Amino acid sequence: MTVNATTLPGVEATCGNCEACCCRLKVMLITDTGVPDKFIEIDQWGGRSMALLEDGWCSALDRNTMRCMIYEKRPWVCREFEMGEYDCISERAANLQGVLIESLRVSTTP
Repeated sequence: MTVNATTLPGVEATCGNCEACCCRLKVMLITDTGVPDKFIEIDQWGGRSMALLEDGWCSALDRNTMRCMIYEKRPWVCREFEMGEYDCISERAANLQGVLIESLRVSTTP
């Protein structure tokens, strides 16, 4: 059996340099933490999740501060997604890769 490992960037994630990359992920609401209804999306099967806006960001993310507007009432999944842990660093790396690819595409477009 072969296990492929990926080396992630060594930049420490802090509140000061957080780019809120996790706020682009689909977050299912599996417990009731008091998320206000205006931030909730309900699918055709009755599943509840955090609403994403047209730009792909969570509707509860303040775009000026890049901080959660409902931090004290944030979903369980968001509470468990710890800053600086593997999943956080992995999302940051994926976001950085997407930004680099987009900037290359834009710079090579005539």
